[in-house]
Amino acid sequence: MRVLVVTAVPVERDAVTRAFGGTPQLLDLPGAELHRSGAFDVLAGGAGPAAAAAAAAFALASSASASQPYGLVVSAGIGGGFAPAAPLGSLVVASDIVAADLGAETPDGFLPVTALGFGRDRFAPPPTLVREVAAATGAAPGPVLTVSTVTGTAARTAALLTAYPGALAEAMEGFGVAEAAERAGVPVLELRAVSNTVGPRDRAAWRIGDALAALTAAFGKTGPVLEGWNRHDH
Repeated sequence: MRVLVVTAVPVERDAVTRAFGGTPQLLDLPGAELHRSGAFDVLAGGAGPAAAAAAAAFALASSASASQPYGLVVSAGIGGGFAPAAPLGSLVVASDIVAADLGAETPDGFLPVTALGFGRDRFAPPPTLVREVAAATGAAPGPVLTVSTVTGTAARTAALLTAYPGALAEAMEGFGVAEAAERAGVPVLELRAVSNTVGPRDRAAWRIGDALAALTAAFGKTGPVLEGWNRHDH
């Protein structure tokens, strides 16, 4: 079985495929271009959970009747890290993929969608795989938050950490990818390289190039782990 890797934008996709060497085979999907390198199919599905879910769902549906369907889906890219747990250039692997702003605002604060009596607000990747990826890459395991609006204030940072203690990072696609994977019955993983610190917005302090390089290095180390895990029946 193959591994599907979903990023937001082409520079993230290309950072992942560089880890595998050579020139990827290009395949067309509705609304996206799939880059195939060995057992890995990598696509840039767009920013935000809706675009990520749609892209992942199309890819999963396209593979459903293929001779080599997907056995694992990975949401990957760069993201913001909560200081001091996830410094710039570090890696995080999600123990939980959390929809941090899916719910309702109330006079007493934010209520997740589950507190409203419907839906779900998190997915848990396979713990064994999370441990193996953390060991191979040095990534810190912990909750990764999916948000539709990048955090840009100290107050919002504090509110997120109060609501989700131990959160390591935030990004915009993981929960969408996880929704698609869950409905296809395929395990999901989220791996992020930290490009900026979650908090007051300061683009001058972002280290996107360093984070992309860290992402390439991470897939160079974890590629064999993902392939090996995917070959076994979990």
